Amino acid sequence: MPLLPADIIAQLTSLLGANAVIGEGAQMGTYLNEPRRRFHTPAAAIALPGSVAQVQAIARWANESGVGLIPQGGNTGLVGAQVPLRGDEVIVSLARLDAIRSIDIAAGTMTAEAGVILENAHRAAEAQGAMFPLWLASQGSARVGGVLSSNAGGVNVLAYGNARELTIGVEAVLADGRLYQGLNSLKKDNTGYDLKDLLVGAEGTLGIITAATLKIFPRPEDYETTLVNIAGPEAALELFQLLRERLGGRLNAFEIIPDIGLELQLRHGMLDRDPTAGSSPWYALIEITRMAGTAPGALQAAVETGFERELIANAVFAESLADRTRMWSFREQMSEVQSKEGASIKHDVSVPIAAIPQLIAEGSAAVERLVPGIRPVPFGHMGDGNIHFNFSQPVGADGKTFMAEWDEKVHEAIYEVVLRLGGSVSAEHGIGQLKVALLRQVKDPVALEMMGSIKRALDPRGILNPGKMLG
Repeated sequence: MPLLPADIIAQLTSLLGANAVIGEGAQMGTYLNEPRRRFHTPAAAIALPGSVAQVQAIARWANESGVGLIPQGGNTGLVGAQVPLRGDEVIVSLARLDAIRSIDIAAGTMTAEAGVILENAHRAAEAQGAMFPLWLASQGSARVGGVLSSNAGGVNVLAYGNARELTIGVEAVLADGRLYQGLNSLKKDNTGYDLKDLLVGAEGTLGIITAATLKIFPRPEDYETTLVNIAGPEAALELFQLLRERLGGRLNAFEIIPDIGLELQLRHGMLDRDPTAGSSPWYALIEITRMAGTAPGALQAAVETGFERELIANAVFAESLADRTRMWSFREQMSEVQSKEGASIKHDVSVPIAAIPQLIAEGSAAVERLVPGIRPVPFGHMGDGNIHFNFSQPVGADGKTFMAEWDEKVHEAIYEVVLRLGGSVSAEHGIGQLKVALLRQVKDPVALEMMGSIKRALDPRGILNPGKMLG
């Protein structure tokens, strides 16, 4: 028989101690209230293990008792992977596992526990004269375990790769409580399947990541950052290709933003002043790193060529840290500002880089035909093909009515364009519970069968994040 909530709380308390279990609904808000407020199912309890051994004990107990476990980092996920689906699960917060175990400058690695806040990982690396390059808008609250479990991307994917590419090894608790000890700093290890790649991006469905060995890099001496005015995505594509030719691997960010993003942020007082060189239909935020011993000015020289080829109408360069911060705030506040304009329908999609102009043009036209007055707000990572293709409600519309009537239809319109262009319906946010049905529709059946076989092999009782990703 399934355990009653009171029994779950009592048994967890005996395993972990009273201070490591939250059983009162009123105290669970921090763990249940995910950023988009789309999911509202309660949990049976919150477990707060303080050691890897305690995570193992929870997994053994859950496997024997048939209780579902939901691994959770900073609760910043956008597809509901980190919050309950059924209501009888236990959230396992990794927040207390927050130690930086080691930093090896010679090897270029940092071993961090799953509960380390991403911003703290940045600071730890910087204190040793190094850099951990995974940067997200939520880095002040996102934690390493969650970032890896969702294979997060961020703004530096162009130069450094996403979370999977930045991970050398992981330590993880399996469904039966065994510990997979896969931490190492080897750049070459050809001894069979790369098991870390199963666990990174699995959204906690195959194991609970407790620590990881991450790549770190020499800290740049400085950054060169510019915000340029461009006519549209077609010009952005040409400019991106030009900069890749001129700057190579030094180009670590190329983000595109439509003018509506600036208009909304200035209207709502989210920027202390306009960071651009003047009004433009679109903007590109471009940044390169400058390492010690290299001369400044490479980005400016490349941008001048962009002017000569009439790809850029105007540009402003960051002349101080405040300028750079303001430019990046403009980019990072794009999602937040939409909430101030009412309801919005959002998509995290990717297509081949050359197809981005077609995606934006055809997707916007398709949705505008469906919903007159809707406001397209596409923005994101031009350099890796990942566009956050969002739509704000028409001015004056009722948000609930807008979502009820158009949410599904707008998704269908955008996904039709994305799939036709050879893209993905989830670029960096994952599947969670939001896109389970969609994954079944678009994923290759053989791939789904293989994923199911792996899940059954590693978690035969289905206790790890039940119902997520594969349903």
